Amino acid sequence: MLNSLISFSSIIETSIDFRTYLICTAVSLILGILTAVITMFKNRCSQSFAVTLAILPAAVQTVIMLVNGNIGAGVAVAGAFSLVRFRSAPGNAREIGAIFSAMAIGLATGMGYVTLAVVFFAVTAAFTLILSALNFGETKGSLRSLKVTIPENLDYDGIFDDLFAKYTAKAELDRVKTTNMGTMFELDYSIELKSEEVPKEFLDEIRVRNGNLNITCGRRAEKEAL
Repeated sequence: MLNSLISFSSIIETSIDFRTYLICTAVSLILGILTAVITMFKNRCSQSFAVTLAILPAAVQTVIMLVNGNIGAGVAVAGAFSLVRFRSAPGNAREIGAIFSAMAIGLATGMGYVTLAVVFFAVTAAFTLILSALNFGETKGSLRSLKVTIPENLDYDGIFDDLFAKYTAKAELDRVKTTNMGTMFELDYSIELKSEEVPKEFLDEIRVRNGNLNITCGRRAEKEAL
């Protein structure tokens, strides 16, 4: 078994004994906890997601061990997994990537490739920390979501173009919908401000133009910016 741990070969030879199961489970839990810690670096996630991410590799590993070499059991487990529905709030892309990484660790340890699982975690964790520290892929400027309500008698096409040219680096109309029994329009814009803060003059000039109706300006959620 020692030679298997040093190399990239599986530590499972024929049948699964209790010692082998404990080794694989311990590695899965340790790597799962470390994966949760890496995911929380410069990223907000709930406690339930962190706990789930910590135990996911061990759960996947146990399933793989149970269906190893049994085609019928494998098909049954795949059918059971297809019935699973996530009831929690949608996660961002980084959380989805963490789930795939945890499942890959569980698959590796479930097949006995403990060393390979450790090497995979070390590589992905290092790249995640480096790219996060370098703010890789971060949007420059200040991306915001702007919602403006205007009366139905106003033509919304290009109504704020001069204000956007003055206060924003980029502005795009994403959606138009009617509100208040069709007497008003709600305009949903994606804007990138020239400064980090929302200028009060910008909102005041919009209020003058839309008759002091509702205006909402806030940071766009990450899942909306994908």
